[in-house]
Amino acid sequence: MPVATCLTQGIRTWAAMALAAGLLLACGQDTAGPPLLNWYVFDEPSGAFAEAARRCGTASQGAYRVALKPLPADADQQREQLVRRLAARDGDIDIIGLDVIWTAEFAQAGWILPWPVELAERVREGRLQAVMESATYQGRLWAVPFTTNSQLLWYRTDRVPQPPETWDQMIELAESLGEQGTIQAQGERYEGLTVFFVSLLASAGGAVLDRHGEDVALADAPTRKALRILHRLAESPAADPALASAREDQARLAFEAGGSSFMVNYTYVWPSARANAPEVARHLGWARWPAVEPGRPSRVTLGGINLGVGSFSRHPELALRAAACIASPENQRLAAERGGLPPTTAALYDDPGVRATFPFAELLRKTLRNAVQRPRTPLYNDVSLAISRTLHPLAEIDPERDARRLRE
Repeated sequence: MPVATCLTQGIRTWAAMALAAGLLLACGQDTAGPPLLNWYVFDEPSGAFAEAARRCGTASQGAYRVALKPLPADADQQREQLVRRLAARDGDIDIIGLDVIWTAEFAQAGWILPWPVELAERVREGRLQAVMESATYQGRLWAVPFTTNSQLLWYRTDRVPQPPETWDQMIELAESLGEQGTIQAQGERYEGLTVFFVSLLASAGGAVLDRHGEDVALADAPTRKALRILHRLAESPAADPALASAREDQARLAFEAGGSSFMVNYTYVWPSARANAPEVARHLGWARWPAVEPGRPSRVTLGGINLGVGSFSRHPELALRAAACIASPENQRLAAERGGLPPTTAALYDDPGVRATFPFAELLRKTLRNAVQRPRTPLYNDVSLAISRTLHPLAEIDPERDARRLRE
């Protein structure tokens, strides 16, 4: 074959390969327009997250766009999906809606980036201290707090003139009310049971791990007090017969049915009751989560979503900017008013729009200021499983025996 013909065919082959490679790149990275940042987060139904993403893309003046990538509703499934992809060094994950319990694990594994000092100082301004602690590991900030939450005590004002201050008082009062005195709580073997125990333990002055998160604490007296209350509730006629399989939503639905007088649950139950059970909502009161001991205020476990940046993002600096924008006070207000998700900036609890959404805003802010973190360790998933497996079912708890079993 003549050399010229060979060269011509070679050039054509190279051009075809280059064109194919370019098409593949375009398909994979969406090269048209500004860089597209993928935000992986739970599928928020109100549209508040989508609107925040749109706002920040517009405010960037063409620097980036943000696309929502919905994660499963179940937190364990969210974590599993993210862990698999990050362990494979997936560069498509730019911004991550992190459950507050994932910070230590994801940071230790090298799956999220630490925030630069200057930007970290900016996002700390005005935020509640407890929510900042949830995004901190080994002295560094790994995410920006976006939304938060904590449980309150919900009760029927037409049956209970004054809310009880302690668990023992509530159980006794519920028993005196008979069939209408049922207490709704979370007793299934899952993360909600761990949250229940951690809140009781902290309210009794104890902790699961030491302050470094390296050694088991579980001091004997606070641990036994927490276990005694769990067992007493489960054995009480005031407990729902379905306690051993109850999660937050089962508790909400049972309370909305009208046969219960008390419930420990998150703030989403307020708009739910107004929409689904207006007669119940008309008599729905709120109070601080019950204390373990008289005179010692309860400390309740913190929840919420923090925004981290994936370590393998192709646009890490833009992703940090976008995460800070999404978690701004303006978008926190949007998530609160439209989605019912409490903000992480303290001053927003004085905002008229937020107070209209959360008439219990002051109580919630006080609760959050004294909130307790779940054990901050890269091994949190194992710690939580050990707690829920040891304590389920609640009716079979023996405080003396199970305090030892937990430590072991």
